[in-house]
Amino acid sequence: RELALYRVAAAAEMEQVLAQMKNSTARMSDLVNAMKDYSYMDHAAATEIDINNNLETTLTLFSFRFKSTIRLIKIYASNLPKIQGHGGQLNQVWTNLIDNALDAMEAQENRTEPGQLWVSTRRELEEIVVEISDNGPGIPEDVAAKVFDPFFTTKPQGEGTGLGLDTVYRVIRQHNGGIRFDSVPGKTTFSVRLPIDAQS
Repeated sequence: RELALYRVAAAAEMEQVLAQMKNSTARMSDLVNAMKDYSYMDHAAATEIDINNNLETTLTLFSFRFKSTIRLIKIYASNLPKIQGHGGQLNQVWTNLIDNALDAMEAQENRTEPGQLWVSTRRELEEIVVEISDNGPGIPEDVAAKVFDPFFTTKPQGEGTGLGLDTVYRVIRQHNGGIRFDSVPGKTTFSVRLPIDAQS
């Protein structure tokens, strides 16, 4: 009877291990596909871009940073029209905005609640609006006017080039769009507007 119980336990454990391996393999496949999409999108001229899928490609690459201390909340509008543009360049926009938000929340000391990152899309008239928000410490007033300046960074020396938000601004302008932000302690939101007939 003990041998039978041992075999049942071993079989159950093996099934669990196989399930974990299958899940890990699927996640690795998703990550590899996302990296391929991220890397090769700009090898051609401007193409039609599904903004929701474009965001998902970027978020997949950040999956390792969403821990129990930071919660990801996605609110995507359905049936968004596609726009013309460079998917890889827009990936850089989302990468910089998400990375900055996560860095701000991870560096915040004495947090009393888990970090939250909101990524949302919606249509307003002839524009697609992408908003990336976090509940970090906010952007100080004396810094707010400089965040899009080239080489400006609040990160310690050696940890930031100061080109992230400058790149974001230039890519959005290249797509004939606009970007703005609102920030108070506990809530920062970057809003990107892209015209549906965007050309780049």
